[in-house]
Amino acid sequence: MNEPFWQRPLATLNHQEWEALCDRCGRCCLQQLQDSDSGKLFTTAVSCRYLALPAVTCNRYADRAQQQPDCVTITPENVTTLESLPVSCSYRLRASGLPLPAWHPLLSGNHNRMLNAGISVRHIAISAAVLKQNIDLTEFIISD
Repeated sequence: MNEPFWQRPLATLNHQEWEALCDRCGRCCLQQLQDSDSGKLFTTAVSCRYLALPAVTCNRYADRAQQQPDCVTITPENVTTLESLPVSCSYRLRASGLPLPAWHPLLSGNHNRMLNAGISVRHIAISAAVLKQNIDLTEFIISD
């Protein structure tokens, strides 16, 4: 019996499989702050201006790195070095040899279990597109 593609090593996935592995939670689209002294990362509720809410999809996915230079493209080569990825990130889990959680759409068959598990940023994210320039992101920190 063939194992599901998401159980194979990340480097063996084709483009379609790689994209399907993403649970579309939007957590990697939230802006982060880094403490200059400790290096600690803080996640804010402010999302990239291209994250469409509440759908939690990128309006500029194909050219996001050109439109938003600080947008990180996750690859099998860099996934283990991206400290900013949330612990629930499917790429991060699989790169560490861990299984996908039961709420993942590939296992559950839909996004509802992910939404019910509170993984999506759908209800907490605020698009940078609707905020004023030069806002104090520290006011939007949601994790530490």
